[in-house]
Amino acid sequence: MRATLRKVSVFLIALAAIIWAASTFEAARLSAAGRVHSRIKHPEVLVPSSSVPQPVRLREEKRRGLLAETWINGRGPYRFVVDTGAGISLVSDQLVAETGIRVNNGRRTVISGMSGRGTVSTREAVIDQIALGYHDNFLPRQIRVLVAPVPQGIDGILDPTEAFAPLGYSIDFPNLQLRAFDPKSSGLKLRNQPPDGTTVRWIRDRESSRPFVRLGDGRLALLDTGSGLGLGIRDPNSSNHEGRSRDERIHDLGGGTVQVVRVAPSTVTINALVLRGVPTDILRGVAVDTPVILGRDALFPFRITFDPLNRLIEIAPARENR
Repeated sequence: MRATLRKVSVFLIALAAIIWAASTFEAARLSAAGRVHSRIKHPEVLVPSSSVPQPVRLREEKRRGLLAETWINGRGPYRFVVDTGAGISLVSDQLVAETGIRVNNGRRTVISGMSGRGTVSTREAVIDQIALGYHDNFLPRQIRVLVAPVPQGIDGILDPTEAFAPLGYSIDFPNLQLRAFDPKSSGLKLRNQPPDGTTVRWIRDRESSRPFVRLGDGRLALLDTGSGLGLGIRDPNSSNHEGRSRDERIHDLGGGTVQVVRVAPSTVTINALVLRGVPTDILRGVAVDTPVILGRDALFPFRITFDPLNRLIEIAPARENR
């Protein structure tokens, strides 16, 4: 039977940044045998569909992003990057082999990197049971994933919007915490504006649930926790920029190359929220439909809450946990 090939425009902007980081950061490598031995098999437990998972402690690695310990089909822990900008979750071939993830070999999806040059054909799969933070902290349902190359040192990339659905979630950057909530009982309201923050409409693209917000100048910006960028802007020309503090090239999923030039900081407004001194990155060699990106360097001071039911996003200063 001939495989069905489905072509989608999934930029995986954050993944491009992660791959660049992995090429510049040397991490200890474990042998395949050692990895398998380190996985602890727990008895299978049915996922309680109506429960809200407990808060999850994240770990930040500058070159990889926000990492969560993850258990797949009772095996773990594995290292997943929490990435709101991915649009879909990814897992490695090795993870599939170790955990028995169900793969649909007859259905393939083509994805490309940030540059838009080159593509990767992936297999679609379903994770029956996924837990974050500890082995019995289950997410509400099965999730669809793509089996694709992932950077060295991680086992997968988790899109929390897809993984937590139909629940909402918040990411507290300073306290490194991921927390789920039931939007039916404790959802956001547009009229409730947080002090020194803002609640705004969650704008989605046509192909995924990736979270966009509208900036004060009318542009749409992707809130991308998987990206180490600040304010990332596609450069429409090759002009020089003053005040550059870094000039690096990254390699994306499809084999293309993107140049990242950090320039003078910008001021960004989101509704009533004014962000001054935002680190700003000019992106060269990216596809023409690459959106404006707000990455971790711009989002770090905040706790960001995503409510998929009411399609609202709250950006508020985080309070230090004591």
